[in-house]
Amino acid sequence: MSLELLARLQFALTAGFHYIFPQLSIGLGIVLVVLEALHLRTGKPAYLQAARFWTKVFALTFALGVATGIVLEFEFGTNWAAYSRFVGDVFGSPLAAEGIFAFFLESGFLAILLFGWSRVGPKTHFFSTVMVCLGAHLSAVWIVVANSWMQTPAGYHLVGEAGRRRAEITDFWALVFNPSTVDRLTHTLVGAWQAGAFLVLAVAAWYALKGRHTGFVRASMRVGLAVAVAASLLSLATGDRSAKGVARNQPAKLAAFEGVYPDGEPGALTLLGWVDEENEHVVGIRLPGMLSWMAFGDASAPVTGLRAFPPGDRPPVQIVFQAFHAMVGIGMALIALSLLAAFLDWRGKLLSYRPVLWALVFAAAGPQIANQLGWMTAEVGRQPWIVYGLMRTSEGISRSVGAVEVWISLVGFTLVYLLLLLVFLFLLRKKIEHGPLEEDLGAGRAGA
Repeated sequence: MSLELLARLQFALTAGFHYIFPQLSIGLGIVLVVLEALHLRTGKPAYLQAARFWTKVFALTFALGVATGIVLEFEFGTNWAAYSRFVGDVFGSPLAAEGIFAFFLESGFLAILLFGWSRVGPKTHFFSTVMVCLGAHLSAVWIVVANSWMQTPAGYHLVGEAGRRRAEITDFWALVFNPSTVDRLTHTLVGAWQAGAFLVLAVAAWYALKGRHTGFVRASMRVGLAVAVAASLLSLATGDRSAKGVARNQPAKLAAFEGVYPDGEPGALTLLGWVDEENEHVVGIRLPGMLSWMAFGDASAPVTGLRAFPPGDRPPVQIVFQAFHAMVGIGMALIALSLLAAFLDWRGKLLSYRPVLWALVFAAAGPQIANQLGWMTAEVGRQPWIVYGLMRTSEGISRSVGAVEVWISLVGFTLVYLLLLLVFLFLLRKKIEHGPLEEDLGAGRAGA
């Protein structure tokens, strides 16, 4: 296995594992804000009980997110030194902004969120919850800005000789609002909202199936369903906008999404299929002209096919094709499930409709899988570029690190992350088995 592939696998493992936790923090942050707002407005203790329970889960995801995220920054220097030299002047700015404006805000108010229930007034605590939630969202903003610059570079110029070239910022706001930032950020955030909302729904559905914590179930279900429905529908809308942006800015990636090889012809949309890469065509159920219509608003519009690019400039088609379609399929299933559950809840039948409750229990994995597939689609679809059109992935790896060293660290990271995953699942299960505290139903806070 080549050094490049090993370095990519290691970064994929560490980034993918880390991404489990920030998306839960962002999604649970929204849920906490809504729960506390409802408690302040209605005074119903079930909302407070739910808020206090989900705050504990939020703390668990936040801690693991911080621990696993630190590793990524070191990997830029160890495995991707050439890339770091090339983009350091650009990439460092959004990462520094993430630390200053997002992480400090989130961590600064976290202690009040976790330990201030009986020490500060309800409005002060609510403000702290909002600030923690805002910090989690701002963190995503700057990380997505940095990653989006790699997809669609803007606001820079190149300096230095061929072997020592590097990118420098010429326009910070052009960097921030590069052509793909807004579309990718909105799609990422609503995916995180889905992850948090469906976790809340899964736990509430489990308690409903067991006949436990009725008040907590109703409060969590009400908020979880509202966030899940809104996020699922927004995910469809933001995904459509993001795909249109890919059509404009990264035509090779769009062609890989649907396995489009012919150049300059209307593109078909595949519902289910397999890419025959050797013969350069897709076998499956296809809707002629639908890709052209969705991307350009015209079923006869020509689509740039993969044959327009040299073989060395094409992304791995099969992986991108299957990941993209699996992501879309899961997204559509989550929309259908959330709407069905909301309809049954509106009719007052959800808590007695066991098949849907069981579906909600298992649906907690849906956003996680879809979000991982989304990042896989975006990152693998960008290949062979680490910075689109400027630097190839093969040019970004460290020359002083050998394949054996990366192998050893890859195995080590895999074992450590497997252990962390087991610890996370054990602690999460323990919190769920223990359940919300009954005394929280009658608990007040200072000034309540």
